Amino acid sequence: MCQLRSIQNFSKIKDKKVFLRVDFNVPISGGRVSDTTKIEKLEANIKNLLNSNCKIIFASHLGRPQKNGKTGLSLMPVKQMAEKIFNQQIKFLEINQETKQKIDEGKEKLFMLENLRFNPNEETNDQDYAKLLSSFADVYINEAFSCSHRSHASIESITKYIDSYAGSTIIEEVKALEKVFSKSEKPVACLIGGSKISSKIDLIINLMPKMNFMIIGGAMANNFFKNAGFSIGKSLFEKNVENTINKIYVEADKYKCKLILPQDVVCSKKFDQPGVNKKINEVSDDDIILDIGIASTNKIDQILKDSKTVLWNGPFGLFEYDDFANGTNDLSRSIAKYSKKNGLISVAGGGDTFAAIKKSNQQNNFTYISTAGGAFLEWLEGKMLPGLKVLENK
Repeated sequence: MCQLRSIQNFSKIKDKKVFLRVDFNVPISGGRVSDTTKIEKLEANIKNLLNSNCKIIFASHLGRPQKNGKTGLSLMPVKQMAEKIFNQQIKFLEINQETKQKIDEGKEKLFMLENLRFNPNEETNDQDYAKLLSSFADVYINEAFSCSHRSHASIESITKYIDSYAGSTIIEEVKALEKVFSKSEKPVACLIGGSKISSKIDLIINLMPKMNFMIIGGAMANNFFKNAGFSIGKSLFEKNVENTINKIYVEADKYKCKLILPQDVVCSKKFDQPGVNKKINEVSDDDIILDIGIASTNKIDQILKDSKTVLWNGPFGLFEYDDFANGTNDLSRSIAKYSKKNGLISVAGGGDTFAAIKKSNQQNNFTYISTAGGAFLEWLEGKMLPGLKVLENK
């Protein structure tokens, strides 16, 4: 189990300046934040810190300014939305040598730094940049699990120069993930979707010994169909993954994990045309597989009904299009149903997965949903995240 330093008693940081590393990397449309989930998630934490008379310095990145330029990537719209959500005035600050004095002398309780990645030294894990950031506060708290797979200055190096702790959202996330691993009740089912098998191979191999069912869906399943000699028409697939697929079968057999593939699919000639439910052996050469079929969702539903724990990563169809969202929506509803009815421990994660669950309006009916993408996957692959490693109890 990952033992992280955390603040058990908020009186310990009473009257302190707190550098709060958050993930406010949120979608912005027309100069406004279009999804406030990540901000709202911190409401209780902010209340606790304010009740302890802390000054809070929000620090986050937004997008990739070093690659795509700074236009449209200021955190000012996030600051404006956070003021509404927290019902508090927030002072917005550029990051420079004068920032510390402005925080020290400021009468405000909440501050927000401009996009950390506007300075290239953030992503190079620069020590001087980390020292500068640490000088703004007395205590560092990491509330950004989703960024903790990055060896960046505000995630890793800063902890060398300031008392540092894992925040409550990170503690909650780690506990939820460990329920799937060290403390999982069996049978355990894992649903892996998405498009690329090459990006999920480490995940599948690491999870196989812990799972009773490995259920593959999405465009990833096309590779298995093609490898087995079935036509996949014009569907998305990856080249040169035969050895990868064979390795998955070997590992499944080794650990007696049942590998489940869709037995029927929804096909169409074009994305903007309704689909037709077909058995795998009925897919024609001009078909595009865009969702799993009714028989497949029914079979998976039965597995979920009999399971005690489920882990889900990756949609099972092109859910952005309503005609091809049924499979993913049905799975989301099944997991939510058995979580409430049978006490199923349900953990889901990944950006697309969260979006898919939210589209089906089941986000409040899972045991835990992670909004993290890369960090969530790396944790499941068995890798220790740099941002958590520096917060371990020694």
